[in-house]
Amino acid sequence: MTFVNVRPSEEFEFLNGQGHVLLIACGALAREIVDLIETNHWKAFDVACLPAKWHNTPQFIVPGIREKIREAKGKYKSIFVLYGDCGTGGLLDKLLEEEGVERIPGPHCYAFFSGNEAFKAREDDDMTSFFLTDYLARHFDKLIWNGMGLDRHPELLPLYFGNYKKIVYIAQTRDEELAHRAMAAAKRLGLDYEYRFVGYGELADEMKNRAQP
Repeated sequence: MTFVNVRPSEEFEFLNGQGHVLLIACGALAREIVDLIETNHWKAFDVACLPAKWHNTPQFIVPGIREKIREAKGKYKSIFVLYGDCGTGGLLDKLLEEEGVERIPGPHCYAFFSGNEAFKAREDDDMTSFFLTDYLARHFDKLIWNGMGLDRHPELLPLYFGNYKKIVYIAQTRDEELAHRAMAAAKRLGLDYEYRFVGYGELADEMKNRAQP
């Protein structure tokens, strides 16, 4: 487990464009990435985020990452991708093998936030769970309710969520407002609710491993 500097001795502000390691990430991770960088005073990183809305349209992920990699090659000491497979059906890993770039292990952010082994151990229990992170709890209406068209076609709710039994909010921070939002989302979808505080999980571990000069 990575221990982060939760009480920095001096102010540190992340400024993109000064690092030697490029992190290509889903926009849904941007807040957590910058928080880890600033909390730990990591100067190694630049960050390029792709649209979080691609969470609903994963066919855009591989072309978007390919473009970012090819723009960055020769400009950085290394490139690291902060995406799980995220619905690309193995195509992301194929691209990264061709480009000689690594990514954070795991099928999706729910797994690497929770810890891949811990997430896998609960697979059977979580088979009918719909997961929310801090980001998804914060933007539930935009990305899920409206993003999936439920604001316009609420009759689709059983089609999209009929096989789920509960929402599991895997929290990165201890934020009561976000917990209330996640609970409200569960009620809106007609699902049970479970809260799990997981922190930054393996995202913090992988970034720490690459933060050295």
